[in-house]
Amino acid sequence: MIRSEFLLLIVGMGVVTYIPRWAPLFFLARRDLPGWFIEWLDLIPMAILSALVVPELLTSGHPRQMDIFQPRLLVALPTFFFALKTKSLAGTVILGMALFWLSGKLFG
Repeated sequence: MIRSEFLLLIVGMGVVTYIPRWAPLFFLARRDLPGWFIEWLDLIPMAILSALVVPELLTSGHPRQMDIFQPRLLVALPTFFFALKTKSLAGTVILGMALFWLSGKLFG
């Protein structure tokens, strides 16, 4: 049986997850936002993705150290340029997976 503390914890986590997503939608949905603000908001997904991916590509070990000569970066660069040129999500994923597999065969 679930104890009341666990149930309260789960409900509390749901509330603190839901409110930060709901509040901007509630307060900004019916307003005309300036163009510069909308352009700024469009950059947020790219900034988050970069913050997650770049450290993984440029560092290794514990503690983390710069390591630019690693197979992951060698795979990411041609995959990135392919994505820029073609704008094909499926092609980019297939190329990235194929290059990652090939790098594992060559360097692993």
